[in-house]
Amino acid sequence: MTHSAHPAEPPTEAAHEHRLLRRFLFIISAVALAAFAGLLVAGDILLHRAGPMLKAKVIETLSARYDSRVELEKFQVSMIKGFEVSGTGLRLYPNHLDMTDPMLEANSFSFHMVHWQQLFRSPIFVNRVQVHGLTVRIPPKNQRSSVARFSRGGPGQDAGSAQPGPPGSALKIAAGEVLIDQADLIIENGNPAKQPLHFVIHRVRLDSVAAGRPLRFHATLINPKPVGNIDSTGDFGPFNQDSPGDTPIDGTYSFTNANLNPFKGIGGILSSTGSYGGQLDRIDVTGETRTPNFSLDTAHRPMPLNTTFHATVDGTTGDTYLSPVDGWLRKTHIVATGKVIRNPSGGPGHEIHLNVTIGPGRVQDILDLASDRNPPLMNGDLQLHADLLLPPDPGSVTDRVRLNGTFAIARARLTSPKFQHEVDQLSLRGQGKADQAQQENNALKAGNAQAATAADIASDMRGNFLFANRRLSLTTLNYQVPGAKIALSGVYNLNGESLDFHGTARMNAHISQMVTGWKAFLLIPVDPFFAKHGAGTEIPVAITGTRANPQIGMDHH
Repeated sequence: MTHSAHPAEPPTEAAHEHRLLRRFLFIISAVALAAFAGLLVAGDILLHRAGPMLKAKVIETLSARYDSRVELEKFQVSMIKGFEVSGTGLRLYPNHLDMTDPMLEANSFSFHMVHWQQLFRSPIFVNRVQVHGLTVRIPPKNQRSSVARFSRGGPGQDAGSAQPGPPGSALKIAAGEVLIDQADLIIENGNPAKQPLHFVIHRVRLDSVAAGRPLRFHATLINPKPVGNIDSTGDFGPFNQDSPGDTPIDGTYSFTNANLNPFKGIGGILSSTGSYGGQLDRIDVTGETRTPNFSLDTAHRPMPLNTTFHATVDGTTGDTYLSPVDGWLRKTHIVATGKVIRNPSGGPGHEIHLNVTIGPGRVQDILDLASDRNPPLMNGDLQLHADLLLPPDPGSVTDRVRLNGTFAIARARLTSPKFQHEVDQLSLRGQGKADQAQQENNALKAGNAQAATAADIASDMRGNFLFANRRLSLTTLNYQVPGAKIALSGVYNLNGESLDFHGTARMNAHISQMVTGWKAFLLIPVDPFFAKHGAGTEIPVAITGTRANPQIGMDHH
């Protein structure tokens, strides 16, 4: 039996409502999609219009602010992640300077704002500005007044303002952070034959950048001479347009791996840490330096040199005033005050003028630094006071340096047994101890160096000296051992290591008392001829020859 199909049941009320909801959602989606498409079109139109307008406003602001011709190759605006602006090829040519290269040049830059509404606020706040490949060129000294004009933004402009001219004619911008990668600071000197001073700055971070507020900065750079790494953090500004030298600055620094070899005549790797503060034309710097391998080209013997110092630096000229530098060369204490200033004649380089005091000190430390003799000629306690002048002329430090001062060496002993034997002989015979002197002579002939210097007599000496052109001139040298006093003057030439000293030796004993045996008997009649000015014996002496082979005897001239 065949059954007929049942007729279709009418739709329920729930199914009808479900179909209506789907149609409503479809319509809403279509409207939303159309609205989104409209927004994209509108945004695209806005960006295409806003980009050129904002680019023009940036160029207008920079041109008026810095009185310059401004070039900006590319300028792009994006709203994918907030509001982003990027550009390339930014160059500023000051109108009042004849410069072939731009004074300021940025390869690329970008900045970001979380909300595009910030464009309509004043000042416009930018979270972060990133700059890559920044070059700043400072013209020669004779054009520096124009640089000041550049920094003020033209005549009558306020350096603390980013809005010259009529209100609203330019942008006011504040930045939370400015990051600069690979920057070059080039300071021209006006001499085409000489390379400009070039600072390579790896990275600079500026925080809270706004007109009229200090810049918080962190910079890492390479110092050009001596070459080394500088890391510095501090605050600069706000800039004082009426008196740039009064602009405040403070911070801390570290200076590492500074190679001293470019300074002819000296060598070593220096490092330094410290802090600074004050104003641009008077920056007080306090710090310390460490050079574990300091050396001079006269010896090439590395020695540790550590200092603490206080200095005042004129940041507008580079002139530095030291007050004082307190250092230790091994166990020798050195204190220096003075100045490092620009070449007084206007040429390249700097002039160094120091007042140097050594003491307590050891003469062997100074001799080790200055002489290649090993061991040094003598050991003893050293006191020295001298004026040091290092002119800015080219050449080795030892060729240029000029030292004028006084010195005293106490309890000196010669490291050479041969030379110390001569000192012992002078003292023993000067005291009239001819027999003991003869015993030491016999020991020396027998090869017994220890017995030959058994007396081990210490010397004292003091005098006035002048060192210049690698020549040591002793205007007075007073040398004293028990029983004898010697007064000399003369020259020691470092180039040929030649000696040429002349003077007088005065002994307590008579000449007949300084020898033994029959020689003493024969010399008794001549004692009165050599007994002068209260001395038992007074004779003219000369020291000639070379450092390696000195000739000591009576002066027959």
